[in-house]
Amino acid sequence: MNAPEPALRQTDPLAIAASLAEELAATAVARDAAGGHARHERQLIRASGLLTLSIPTDFGGQGAGWDTTLLAVRILARADSALAHVFAFHHLQLAGIQLYGTQQQQRHLLHATVDDKLFWGNALNPLDRRLVAADAKGGYLLNGTKSFASGSVGSDWLTISAWHQSTQTSLIGVLPTGADGVDVRADWDAFGQKQTDSGTVQFHGTLLPIGLVLQQPGQAATPLSTVRSQVAQLIMTNLYLGIAEGAFDAAREYTASEARPWFASSVERAVDDPFVQHRYGELWTLLRPAVVLADHAGRELERVFRLGSDVTARERGELAIAGAEAKVLAHRAAIEIGSQLFELTGARSTSARFGLDRYWRNARVHTLHDPVDYKYRDLGRYALSGTLPEPTPYS
Repeated sequence: MNAPEPALRQTDPLAIAASLAEELAATAVARDAAGGHARHERQLIRASGLLTLSIPTDFGGQGAGWDTTLLAVRILARADSALAHVFAFHHLQLAGIQLYGTQQQQRHLLHATVDDKLFWGNALNPLDRRLVAADAKGGYLLNGTKSFASGSVGSDWLTISAWHQSTQTSLIGVLPTGADGVDVRADWDAFGQKQTDSGTVQFHGTLLPIGLVLQQPGQAATPLSTVRSQVAQLIMTNLYLGIAEGAFDAAREYTASEARPWFASSVERAVDDPFVQHRYGELWTLLRPAVVLADHAGRELERVFRLGSDVTARERGELAIAGAEAKVLAHRAAIEIGSQLFELTGARSTSARFGLDRYWRNARVHTLHDPVDYKYRDLGRYALSGTLPEPTPYS
């Protein structure tokens, strides 16, 4: 007779995330070297039940706050930032349904996600206008291409954006990945984040039914609808932060168990070298403020998101400031810790069997999503004149 699972695993999503992270960590180095589609690991995520984490209880989900969902992303990113990215972008699509969709669309799509254990992917890249929507009977015909489509390979449904020529605006909709004319190509070949399934999606005369359009062409943005970019930005922040925490923990473990002290240090263990201690102290002071600001921004996102249509432009703008503060520190922590760890672990730590280089490679690729200098600019404007960031897909 099998013993029942511990109650904590059944009820605490962060405990489930930690357990899942352990499973992903066991093969993370080998999978990073191999690249490609992590089919088995995506099934582990699906089986964990965490795909329903951010779905409100009214629609059958777990109703977790965004602060909890983002922390789950961070926990997974410590072990495997590529699979954490796929998981996080699933929840970004669910956020879009809640922010753009009608009550009927939310009820249908979110219930289906729970009931059918759907895994969502992204083909919503507003700066890429190569996918064009033309008016058609019953909806729009889609023709063109979307790149950087995170989580598209192996997904069940996609969120898409398409350029509508006659109104010179974008529409946003959703489609089953297996719809007629949808061709997902596994052509992602970056040197980091190798298993994010961020392929190219091509559309060949694909019908987007009117009932699956979340935002019509020409529809004016509202403070609430522009919160989606803040969900995306804080997902990035927590992915970066998870990478930084994972790199720090891996370096600390290696220093304690494998590293040899420098001959001139006159100590028997590397951890007793005062210069090593000093450098870890520096890295710790990069990491801790980033954690504090990310946690604060996560709570602010949850508060603003739950305001619904009552959210004001100022509240949305102040959320963007909190997100920018967290993101620039997480960006810096991920890049610096992922690089500097080798100065603390020594030449032998560069062996491919340890895979310690994946932290820097993943951070370097991921932090190019949008220029950090524009976050500093937004923060500078706010500090100098109180000007809030203009809502864009990246701010």
